Amino acid sequence: MRSKSTSALLFALALSSGTAPASAAEPRIRILVQASPLAGSQFHALPRLQSRLRPGDRLDLVREPDNPHYPFAVRVEWQGHMLGYVPRKENRAVAAALDRGTPVSARITRLTDHPDPWQRLAFEILVEL
Repeated sequence: MRSKSTSALLFALALSSGTAPASAAEPRIRILVQASPLAGSQFHALPRLQSRLRPGDRLDLVREPDNPHYPFAVRVEWQGHMLGYVPRKENRAVAAALDRGTPVSARITRLTDHPDPWQRLAFEILVEL
């Protein structure tokens, strides 16, 4: 659990960081906003690609506003391959951030061969300041 002083520091950093770094060499601040399991992985490329994935690998989050099943859908991709989705119960804020153009990144945190597809890949979503 974060202390109040740590949370206050992160909030202050978020407020004070109104401009992007002047160069790519300058560090960026990333704040963890969500940790999730991957939804729908059994229907997409995860089973075929799982042996190539590693914790720490970058994931791309792609909005699907025209998704016929859910207008707030956020697709999760690895190197152009669709792996699944951000879970429906957890994706409205991510969808809104992507729609606003907020710099959002994602990366794999855990991979397992669990029989439950919801347990096979976990990832985190970060906002970049």
